Amino acid sequence: MTRRKQRQAVIFKLYEYDLMKTPNLDDELPFLNDIILNIDSIDSIIEQALERYSLSRLSFLDRAIIRLATYEMAYTDTPKAIIINEAIELTKDYSDIDDKQRKFNNRLLQNIKESLD
Repeated sequence: MTRRKQRQAVIFKLYEYDLMKTPNLDDELPFLNDIILNIDSIDSIIEQALERYSLSRLSFLDRAIIRLATYEMAYTDTPKAIIINEAIELTKDYSDIDDKQRKFNNRLLQNIKESLD
């Protein structure tokens, strides 16, 4: 499974987790298990980076994309620029209706990157 396909699978599972509030761990998606185990820490990082906004106001799908990207930036060695680019591509593919969400997610991810540097 390509890295892009793994990310897609993880965001769909995170979306499901957010709706159902029950962890559906998957041994083929190790990122998913780690994200769920560290969800409070990840959400805290995101909340601190939001400006005049709250995590609960994000759509379920955008929240999943941001959680995955935040996890990767905080817990992996993948270059942050690549992580942000992938998250924006996922936003374009699944969430971006009028380019506004892409810009919002990009700014949020930049804020998260700066807070982790």
